[in-house]
Amino acid sequence: MENARIAEFFSRIADILDIQGENPFRVRSYRNVARIIADLSSNLAELVKEGGDPKQFAGIGESSAEKVAEIVETGRLKFLEELEGKIPKGLTELLRIEGLGPKKVKVLYEDLGVDSVARLEKAARAGKLRELAGMGAKTEENLLKSIEHYRRGVGRFKLSVGMSYAGELVEYLSKVKGVKQLEPAGSLRRRQETVGDLDILAICSAGCEVMDGFVKYDGVEEVIAKGETKSSVRLQGGMQVDVRMLEEESFGAALHYFTGSKAHNVAIRGRAQQRGLKVSEYGVFRVKDDERVAGKSEEEVFGAVGLPFIEPELRENRGEIEAADEGKLPELLKLSDIRGDLQMHTKASDGKDSIETMARKAKELGYKYVAITDHSKAVRVAGGMDEKELAKHLKAIEKANEKVEGIEILKGVEVDILADGSLDLADWVLEECDVVLASIHSRFNMPEEEMTERIVKGISNLNVDIFAHPTGRLILERPAYEVNLKRVFEAAKELGVVMEINAYPDRLDLNDVNARMAKDMGLRISIDTDAHAATQLELMRFGVYTARRAWLEKADVINSYPLKKLLKALR
Repeated sequence: MENARIAEFFSRIADILDIQGENPFRVRSYRNVARIIADLSSNLAELVKEGGDPKQFAGIGESSAEKVAEIVETGRLKFLEELEGKIPKGLTELLRIEGLGPKKVKVLYEDLGVDSVARLEKAARAGKLRELAGMGAKTEENLLKSIEHYRRGVGRFKLSVGMSYAGELVEYLSKVKGVKQLEPAGSLRRRQETVGDLDILAICSAGCEVMDGFVKYDGVEEVIAKGETKSSVRLQGGMQVDVRMLEEESFGAALHYFTGSKAHNVAIRGRAQQRGLKVSEYGVFRVKDDERVAGKSEEEVFGAVGLPFIEPELRENRGEIEAADEGKLPELLKLSDIRGDLQMHTKASDGKDSIETMARKAKELGYKYVAITDHSKAVRVAGGMDEKELAKHLKAIEKANEKVEGIEILKGVEVDILADGSLDLADWVLEECDVVLASIHSRFNMPEEEMTERIVKGISNLNVDIFAHPTGRLILERPAYEVNLKRVFEAAKELGVVMEINAYPDRLDLNDVNARMAKDMGLRISIDTDAHAATQLELMRFGVYTARRAWLEKADVINSYPLKKLLKALR
């Protein structure tokens, strides 16, 4: 069973308790457990089956560990089933609509009988929501936009979820008799922020039992089709997976075909036609005599059309073919280039671990520096600090820096930009910080012009070094707020402010398109995990994936710099 599947049980518990008006701290506890499990790099189910204790992971207590064991052993959770029996099934789906919290969902159900997204849309279009206290015509308009955003994401999964499913499936299938090679392809291999389904390509020896093993996988909910060379299943979490068995001489061509975006593949086929060739998932062939000239490897496929190898993350037909033809492909950033992490949270606000624990984990990852950046007072729900509390916290960071050798612990804070563009903390305490991140955590529905001016004013404060998660979006949950990013980028370049790619898998903000625009405009980027527990520092790879899709190189990313160069680069 995949970690993402186990985490979903705890997310659903949190959703139902939220609707029922349970204690917010209890709700948050379940959400934290879901997040911890989803972010684990090791398979939790395997650990439990081998007698391991889930409580070894910070944030998972006795009660949660017992629930994990029940899920792993039975595939069910009695506590969740009891909760689900107390509310209409569609109410938890309504919480996925931006602008609807548990209290509003409860009112909508009790007053209007709204128990699904379809009924919410019908009520909004009929003007019935404005009859309820605290709602009006603008509420209806905003909810209809949110419903549209939600439906665009239906059937899509976050990259982190897709990678969890793919990783565990590949590990399982690699043990099946006759399997020689396995590679996930598709949008997952291009590291798109969401994936719709999974394609796994296989090379097998004679008598291979990969298809039999595939359909017997523990996480399969439905076998859609089973054949000798291709089978399709739907996993318990709803994701469809196809496994294709290929000849070794065609594997590179198939990997290219099933990885590239449609536009990239069309462009490659166009180049092939100009050379009297045709490209398919079976290989590259001469048109005149149908002789195969390439296909065993992707390098062969690209070479046949006169190009060097193009990294999977670039295959979107956004100029990569022209750049390859001219010898101007970027030398993409690698995870090993990262020397530090400049956004993380500790017990001082809403994190789970101490300063020292975070620093030691970062040192274990090979980092040379980290910045501790807990929240400012505006985010009280996350334990945000006022000036006096932050000043005391900065002293604690200094002491931790003396204790933990081999890594520099920088003093930092994530300060809110308030609705009027002012910062949430006084300059005197911000001046004591090595790293100041500014961010938006409230009033997401401001008009574009007002939001843009708010941000520009906020980052104009001379203490601000980095603008964190610059569009405020949560993938498949909350759309970006309306903002003129070009205007923000222009101001940031003039001011010397760094833009962040937030590596947390729910954010990936800036996204690839906006991060490339920032690069093209001459801005520098920081890639940070926004970790709230030491284990989440391992999520840096997701930010690097986004950076690679944005064509970023080592020189573009400030936390690939040595410490002295980093401090000089910050304002």
